[in-house]
Amino acid sequence: MAMGGQGNNRAAMADINVTPLVDVMLVLLVIFMVTAPMMQQGVQVNLPKADTKAMTQAEETVIVTVDGKGRIFINKDEVPAGDLRSRLSEMFANREKKEIFLKADAGVPYGEVVRAMADIKGAGIERLGMVTEPAQK
Repeated sequence: MAMGGQGNNRAAMADINVTPLVDVMLVLLVIFMVTAPMMQQGVQVNLPKADTKAMTQAEETVIVTVDGKGRIFINKDEVPAGDLRSRLSEMFANREKKEIFLKADAGVPYGEVVRAMADIKGAGIERLGMVTEPAQK
């Protein structure tokens, strides 16, 4: 038969065009890759370097930070040094997992870090994780 225009039986195209979907997904992937490092919680400090295994974090992680000026923070809220133990006791009174992470600036005197650790343990915290950066090899 000839390929004329007489018996033009064109069927509807049943394929789904996924190209726009892939384009949108790639844009979202790039956006999340760029914004994910900015989502860190806490106060920025100069962490000491150490060769240790990384600890797993729970969903509701509490981070105590001692910055370079000796100020103490619970997550992002500044706390007077004398109130750290009582604030942590209140926060962890009804929590099942009593674990906390401590970030201290590398330039902070050792005594201030030990005092913060003593207040954390005195508040009834069972697990204390020290946050460090990986050492350069």
